[in-house]
Amino acid sequence: MKEHDPCPQREKDHTDDNEERKRAAHAVSRNIGGGFGHSQLEEEPPINSSAACVAGVRRDSWDMFTGLIEETGSVIALASSGQATQLKIAAPTLAVKSRVGDSVAVNGCCLTVASILESALTFDLLAETLARTNLKKLRAGSHVNLERPLAAGAPLGGHFVQGHVDCAAPILALEQTGADLRVEVELPPEFSHYVASKGSIAVNGISLTVAEVSPKSFAVWIIPHTRAQTNLATARCGDLVNLEFDVLAKYVERMLDRFVIRPA
Repeated sequence: MKEHDPCPQREKDHTDDNEERKRAAHAVSRNIGGGFGHSQLEEEPPINSSAACVAGVRRDSWDMFTGLIEETGSVIALASSGQATQLKIAAPTLAVKSRVGDSVAVNGCCLTVASILESALTFDLLAETLARTNLKKLRAGSHVNLERPLAAGAPLGGHFVQGHVDCAAPILALEQTGADLRVEVELPPEFSHYVASKGSIAVNGISLTVAEVSPKSFAVWIIPHTRAQTNLATARCGDLVNLEFDVLAKYVERMLDRFVIRPA
């Protein structure tokens, strides 16, 4: 709804007003990809298809995920040619709902769709992406967790996941107890202060609750549904999993850092 014009002497053209409303509606409809705070009416510049989201480096930073996996895709190929690396994934469910330039979280790493061919999605990978995540370990047939960004107004079922992978760490233990699975993952010391019991963490893009924390590891419990719908169904000890720590903890650390008195 348009705000009241504080300048009554300005003439308003009814046709222009209708056109403005149409443009605003169009902007909202294009902002399906989780546009928090993104309300520009102008056409966006072309998306850089190589803009992978790691370490907070990305162009379309308004995208947000929730850690609820939509589909488990199957890797067709991870191919390098010179300085370029492309990842091609069979994703019949997401492929029909995606378009070139869209963001998709792959094992929790936000990537940009470079091309779509029938039921396959192709992504360009940066060297930083390969160095920081487990995507470098993928082979033909590997399963990956896939999620599209949260749509504006959609329910938030998990927690806020940015798709900015902090690190990849190995699974230390898998223990079956009844129908549930306990997964213990190594916790790098430089990130240990971000993890708290009953807090949230994204493991391969899955929103999970931390059940146990020790100095060098943490553990989560996986219910049968989560195991069946994600690539944890085929997880083994030693596998690397992508970790993204709760962004709220990072902001708290940043704010408190202002009040720390350091020796001169």
